[in-house]
Amino acid sequence: MGHREQLLAAARRLLEDKGYAHITARDLVAASGTNLASIGYHFGSKAGLLNEAIGEIYREWAEQLTEIALGAKVRSPVERAHVTWSAFLQTLDEKRALLVSFLEAFAQTERNPELREQLAGHYRRIREHVAQLVANELGGDVSPDDPRAAAVASFVIAVCDGLAVQWLLDPSRTPDPDELVAGLDMIWAFSTGQEDNG
Repeated sequence: MGHREQLLAAARRLLEDKGYAHITARDLVAASGTNLASIGYHFGSKAGLLNEAIGEIYREWAEQLTEIALGAKVRSPVERAHVTWSAFLQTLDEKRALLVSFLEAFAQTERNPELREQLAGHYRRIREHVAQLVANELGGDVSPDDPRAAAVASFVIAVCDGLAVQWLLDPSRTPDPDELVAGLDMIWAFSTGQEDNG
């Protein structure tokens, strides 16, 4: 394992153990058995290393959820969303420390353009990945480049992000997938004039 891989592995451990805001370059060097120059050489900065580690973690998480969602035998996109949200909620306990680290990083983007661009890049890649899944689900009429696929992908990501934040603050009151689907049904009914007036 080279210095790049050692540093990424150390960053991942430290993001769970210490949180984004409290990791120093010296922590990374000590945990990886490398040196300060390696951080700059491979990642440009400590922030670059931590952001690369966050990106790897979220790519893996998205792939894990994708496998679950695609493996489910469902009849509709809404049912697939239900499966995805169920799987997402079930992984939150094990991802809690990483979610907190991500929010710590996110809070610093307003004053750090490099960090903002790196995290925005993570979102672009996840959105493209989910848009590809949406296109596959909907068949030949919709391509991954279709703005509708991107909009659906953004919606799915926004729901997952919102669930994660709500769960961090108040796990017992975070809506479950059945409640989310019921909410979608209600929005659809009101928007199409099909609400029950009785």
